[in-house]
Amino acid sequence: MASTRRPRNAQDQAALIVEVPAAEPLVARFRARFDPSAAAGVPAHVTVLYPFLSPSDLTAAGLRTLTRLFRDMAPFDAKLTRIRSFPGVLYLAPAPARPFQRLTQLVNTCFPQTPPYGGRFADIVPHLTVADVGSSKVLAEIDADFRAAAAGRLPIRVSISTVALFVRRDGRWRRRRVFRLGRAIVRRRGRRKSAEN
Repeated sequence: MASTRRPRNAQDQAALIVEVPAAEPLVARFRARFDPSAAAGVPAHVTVLYPFLSPSDLTAAGLRTLTRLFRDMAPFDAKLTRIRSFPGVLYLAPAPARPFQRLTQLVNTCFPQTPPYGGRFADIVPHLTVADVGSSKVLAEIDADFRAAAAGRLPIRVSISTVALFVRRDGRWRRRRVFRLGRAIVRRRGRRKSAEN
């Protein structure tokens, strides 16, 4: 897999994410303590593509490409069903995973210079990070606490209709733009007509 071009400034970054506000009541206190991205301003989310183009490389044409790309993919429903882990990372796994993977693949097809995970991993594994601590011992303790907190609260049902572009400058992530999935259906004189969002 091709390697990604590094941003000129490590603090000058962008990411495409699916925000998942329905998960906040369960994950917010864990993320606030154990996920550095939460402290930097990123809400509960499933990553579509990170690292993406640096903000200085995001052109009007690139934004139009993203608008068209996401418009052509229908909104979808999913559930956060299982608690799983990578080394040092605790996460909620969405099901089905395929629509999230498809979003990543579509963006990567149009922007091949930004492979998923910077080209470090071959597989696309959609996940909502709960804790990112690096230590397996600490993670085991968090896992036990989180499972207790999640008892009876899974699955979390979510409806996915947007993808957000977040940019990082001066150590903080901020939402720059929100792209709608699919096309709106409007009714005119008893007929249905497709219209761009």
